[in-house]
Amino acid sequence: MDNSSGVGVLDKAALVLSALESGPATLAGLVGATGLARPTAHRLAVALEHHRMVARDMQGRFILGPRLAELAAAAGEDRLLATAGPVLTHLRDVTGESAQLYRRQGDMRICVAAAERLSGLRDTVPVGSTLTMKAGSSAQILLAWEEPERLHRGLQGARFTATALSGVRRRGWAQSIGEREPGVASVSAPVRGPSNRVVAAVSVSGPIERLTRHPGRMHAQAVIDAATRLSEALRRS
Repeated sequence: MDNSSGVGVLDKAALVLSALESGPATLAGLVGATGLARPTAHRLAVALEHHRMVARDMQGRFILGPRLAELAAAAGEDRLLATAGPVLTHLRDVTGESAQLYRRQGDMRICVAAAERLSGLRDTVPVGSTLTMKAGSSAQILLAWEEPERLHRGLQGARFTATALSGVRRRGWAQSIGEREPGVASVSAPVRGPSNRVVAAVSVSGPIERLTRHPGRMHAQAVIDAATRLSEALRRS
């Protein structure tokens, strides 16, 4: 086999993924493109499907799976973090509130960058903090555009509903009022990678006394603008 790594099963799995790069394929199409025996091609495609590296389209053909987009997004995290600092600082200065950047990590979300308020009560979440995906505006953002199965699973036990997430998708931003922590409000918007997949959420957060019970009215546009700047940086890279 050309370009053999010496690990046969990985070489064959790579052949399957490479064959799907050009578009959907039936099992017969995979066999023809890879030169693998039909049982081997089927076994590998189904195994890759189990790991979400391969999926099926409406016609039952094999296609590249959503896990590959997630891995590609993770590979872009360094580019995201390189841009995040000045964008979050500007967002903090414009809103007067602490600003954070979250990425999903399994069933949790992690704060990967933050800009604290310079004076007064500081409400930022420390970088590295792991928070629930069941509450908070950034959790809504990171879940709202997920594939249906993961969306349904993520809603189980959540403080928000499918109807709320439908509103998030329509508006393009989310807000929460005392949802994750009593007395704290937040507004978040999605950061999208080159494939338009949501890869992170930009947020501002602070006490309800400052952000009011309608924080989106105050800060949604500034948060959207910050998310757009980060999305554009990822597309350029």
